[in-house]
Amino acid sequence: MKPTRSIDLRLLPKFRDGLSYVYLEHGRVERDDSSVAWYGPDGAVALPAAQLATLLLGPGVSITHAAISALVDNGVTVCWVGEESVRFYAHGTGETRSARNLERQATAWATEDLRLQVVRRLYAFRFPEALDESLTLEQIRGKEGVRVREGYARAARAAGVRWRGRNYNRDDWEQADALNKALSAGNACLYGVCHAAIISMGFSPGLGFLHTGKQLSFVYDVADLYKVDTVVPTAFATVAASQDDVEKRVRHALREKFRETRLLNKVARDLSRLFDLEEEFEDPYASDAAAPGDIWDGDKYVPGGTAYGRDDP
Repeated sequence: MKPTRSIDLRLLPKFRDGLSYVYLEHGRVERDDSSVAWYGPDGAVALPAAQLATLLLGPGVSITHAAISALVDNGVTVCWVGEESVRFYAHGTGETRSARNLERQATAWATEDLRLQVVRRLYAFRFPEALDESLTLEQIRGKEGVRVREGYARAARAAGVRWRGRNYNRDDWEQADALNKALSAGNACLYGVCHAAIISMGFSPGLGFLHTGKQLSFVYDVADLYKVDTVVPTAFATVAASQDDVEKRVRHALREKFRETRLLNKVARDLSRLFDLEEEFEDPYASDAAAPGDIWDGDKYVPGGTAYGRDDP
């Protein structure tokens, strides 16, 4: 994989420039002209579909076919999640119908040398200084552990909150302390945004390079690039202000944090850099999502949807 001079993100204009996400529960989403509206306990609220990257649908939400159609037309990734976004159940399609990026990812994942390059880049993106090429992966993981621990300690000092460590029981969520609840809820939001970016750009969330074995492995790989700088300080500051309703408050605070730090733009750029995406790429299916793709024919590709012989007798 050779480095490129610059990155052209025309493949993903709406995602990088949009709002990060909106989380909804207990209500319904319906079409409203060319956009959509949310009907909840407090009445109707228009949703900015043309500016939205991800719509997270929590428990008690119903959505019409027409609303889904409007969201897809606007490039919004729709995700069905659990309460407080701590579970991820399903998602819709992203903005591109091209398999180019998925093929690039699969090639890197299945080729040992290329996979190692991607792994080292995933670590290198986290440090301001260049990583010594002689470092082994075990040594790099050690440096990463120090970086994460320092991130927690720094956030605790800044917020004036005592940090007892990352410790909670997933089977007994209510017994977790406020900090661990805030961190878990914040991480779930970050996973949703990164998942939406991965899907929107045509990558697979399941082909992870560091994490492996789950359908969200690549989501975890990507989210780990940003946790220490976004979720951790926001969670500590939220708990320092109050320990009441921390899950909801940290979601709102992170939405603003993602906007301030232009996280969507950064995720899109980092995904492009990770796989050395070419500058001038136009989605060949942008104007016709139903167009057939090419057919592999051994040493060449032939146009799909074309008969090799006459269809009629």
